[in-house]
Amino acid sequence: MLPESLDCHKHMIEIKNLSFSYGEQKVISDLNFTVRERDFVGVIGSNGAGKSTLLKMIVGLLTPSEGDIKLFGESVRKFRDWERIGYVPQKNAFNPLFPATVREVVLSGLYNNKNVFRRLSRQQQRKCDDALEVMRIQNIQDRRVGMLSGGQQQRVFLARALINHPDLLILDEPTVGIDVETQAAFFELITHMHAHHHMTFLMVSHDIDMIRNYLGHDPIQRNGKINFYSHHSHELQNCAAEDLQHSLT
Repeated sequence: MLPESLDCHKHMIEIKNLSFSYGEQKVISDLNFTVRERDFVGVIGSNGAGKSTLLKMIVGLLTPSEGDIKLFGESVRKFRDWERIGYVPQKNAFNPLFPATVREVVLSGLYNNKNVFRRLSRQQQRKCDDALEVMRIQNIQDRRVGMLSGGQQQRVFLARALINHPDLLILDEPTVGIDVETQAAFFELITHMHAHHHMTFLMVSHDIDMIRNYLGHDPIQRNGKINFYSHHSHELQNCAAEDLQHSLT
């Protein structure tokens, strides 16, 4: 029998009877949804449908009005192992005048309540080097983030989210504000990571054509104005066998 760590049927996110309201306005109502290990889930919906609200509840920035969210089997209310999750918020959440270099922004992904005032170790600096190299931004690591193009900024934020080698990557409208060619290159990058690097993705996007080309034309579920699309990295019946082969190489 394969160990649990090689079972990609396990649940990364479990959403049960979830509802959320802003005052009298209910945005999400009685949502039930599961993200399995190595899924790529795309969330599509009109403005105000509750897409970003959903992601903020998953990463603990908002509290559900009703229901519960479990991350890796533990309620989000008690979850503390945030290093397992990489989160790239909407670009408009970033202040372009913030005086930080590319390297400083990427390194900030390592800080938490335990080490916010500690000097980073050599190993942590190497993690930063690796993330910069993977995103091909090591040559601009000393530049101010606010001086970069939209595509370069998104690579910086993705490097920041990847620095802890997370099991789950959550992206909120990652291609907004960048040109079409750069959008395509960015999406190609993250789908390659999904297919070949054993990662799980949850992404809100406004680009329905790009989502459908990779995740299929028909949503697997709807909730109000939100549509959910999903694609696994390979056939589920072959998942455990491929994981075992990967662990032995």
